[in-house]
Amino acid sequence: MNEKSTGPADTPLPSWRDGATKAAVLSFVEQVTAEGGPDEVPPDDRIAVFDNDGTLWCEKPMPIQLDFILRRLVEMAEHDPELRTRQPWQAAYTKDYAWLNNVITAHYRGDDTTLKVLAAGVLAGFAEVTVEEFEAQADTFLRTARHPTLDRSYLTCSYAPMIELLQYLDANGFRNYIVSGGGRDFMRPISQDVYGIPRQRVIGSGVSLAWKDNGSNGSIIRTPEADVVDDGPEKPIRIWNRTGRRPLLSAGNSNGDIPMLQFSEQPNRTALRLLLLHDDSDREFDYLAGAEQALELARNNGWTVVSVKDDWTTVF
Repeated sequence: MNEKSTGPADTPLPSWRDGATKAAVLSFVEQVTAEGGPDEVPPDDRIAVFDNDGTLWCEKPMPIQLDFILRRLVEMAEHDPELRTRQPWQAAYTKDYAWLNNVITAHYRGDDTTLKVLAAGVLAGFAEVTVEEFEAQADTFLRTARHPTLDRSYLTCSYAPMIELLQYLDANGFRNYIVSGGGRDFMRPISQDVYGIPRQRVIGSGVSLAWKDNGSNGSIIRTPEADVVDDGPEKPIRIWNRTGRRPLLSAGNSNGDIPMLQFSEQPNRTALRLLLLHDDSDREFDYLAGAEQALELARNNGWTVVSVKDDWTTVF
């Protein structure tokens, strides 16, 4: 859905301002792809991993998938009034976005008490739905719904500079993966159109699935039980399970991305760790909650901090 940014054909990353951050990205790619160079990395080992919410597309005032889930919880509460007094249906029905945002912030600060409450509602919302039905609903939502404050479709809430980076890496022999705490099956329907990342390279959270024999072609259904939450220490584990390699480049924006960023460190091999800093209230949002530890580690370990305000000429 996102088109390549306009600019001279030989000018990479046109939406990135000239400066230390852009130079670090270009220098890294040049180093690891220079044929015969001391830091050359074979194409098979050129793995790049990206968090999604807040790294590839906008996550405020709430993650896009949360909006999708809340609409389902509202439907359930409209049919069953008793749910309106229980969380998370109560927050969804009354549009208590403060409660919902506090759940996410608390999670990134290590407190999952309310996340478990939210997860119970999320799991119940789509139980017994086939994987194809769920994907169809997610696909329709993402292609028709609009961001509540930016007045643009959700599919155009991805960051133009990050799309350019994905394209630049792809052109230089990298294999890009999404590694997100968001739902794998929520992102898959649009990953190719939006990011140029095929669905088989989407790593994310998922529910337990079950096979249902209907006497013909059968179906796979979602159960009201979590399988894996792809966040924090689970991210490097899932990367290894899928690729069998440490990534060469990793990009995130929160404390939940720290293990993934650390996993990119390799002895005797150049690596690039990008931490996206949301500091532009005029063009997007300005917030640090849930990313404090990541920013401190970035500054202490030489990770590259990408400022939305200072490093991007355009955001969307």
